Amino acid sequence: MSTPTRTAVLLARGPDRKGLVARIAGFLYSHGANILHADQHIDMLAGMFFQRIEFTLDDMDLPPGQLQEQLVPLMRDLGMTFQLYGTDDVPRVAVLVSKLEHCLIDLLLRSRAGEIRGQIAVVVSNHETLRPWAELFQVPFVYLPVTPETRAEQERKLLDVLADHEIDLVVLARYMQILTPRVVQAYPLRIINIHHGLLPAFRGARPYHQAMERGVKLIGATSHFVTEELDEGPIIEQEVARVSHRDTLSDLQRKGRDLERLVLARAVRLYLERRILCYGNKTVVFD
Repeated sequence: MSTPTRTAVLLARGPDRKGLVARIAGFLYSHGANILHADQHIDMLAGMFFQRIEFTLDDMDLPPGQLQEQLVPLMRDLGMTFQLYGTDDVPRVAVLVSKLEHCLIDLLLRSRAGEIRGQIAVVVSNHETLRPWAELFQVPFVYLPVTPETRAEQERKLLDVLADHEIDLVVLARYMQILTPRVVQAYPLRIINIHHGLLPAFRGARPYHQAMERGVKLIGATSHFVTEELDEGPIIEQEVARVSHRDTLSDLQRKGRDLERLVLARAVRLYLERRILCYGNKTVVFD
């Protein structure tokens, strides 16, 4: 059997009921799709059904645009919402940074190695510090300084940059500025942040200091979607590392940076591979 050249991903959610898997799979089969991967989850307490299906497009009797149209009445009948993505479409990513380079460098390296199914189209920063790294990887760098007095104008320019580069996903790679609702509402559930702490514990700007003061035995990093409430968005990925009484603040920060790189890269990959479904303030992540 030859390797399929074109595939698509269907993400669906809605109230759980009998026959959902059969109805959706039957529809795809009737139009010539070959299902490569299928996964589903039922939240028993909420009575909600979630599904991710990856399937071939090569032998289908409908082009993707018509497939989208044909899915609408089926999903409406099932009481479900859905998103359909062609996996040959390459999402465009903007990375926002300040002065810390570790997360940016990791994403640039992974992108060059083909580990991330997307194109880093622009790096935006409120400092000039990391321009050399963007230029090394031949990614456009945009410097947008900001002060409390210029925040509104800076965010207007930021939105213009994101629009000019046709950005699908915004990644905050230790961008040490709080985005206002103006930006968050422009990219709902399309902004991913890395928090250098194990949310919901140790919110805010100094989680390693808080962890040190509390004497914890585990530290962590959390990637989450950005919402209007600071550090309250749906969590995508988390990782932890063990620490002890011998560790200094510098040790905690060093171990934490390793976690931040890993957790942010995982979250970006999961998003770009269309493996995340949000509901309420929670996520279903199909790995």
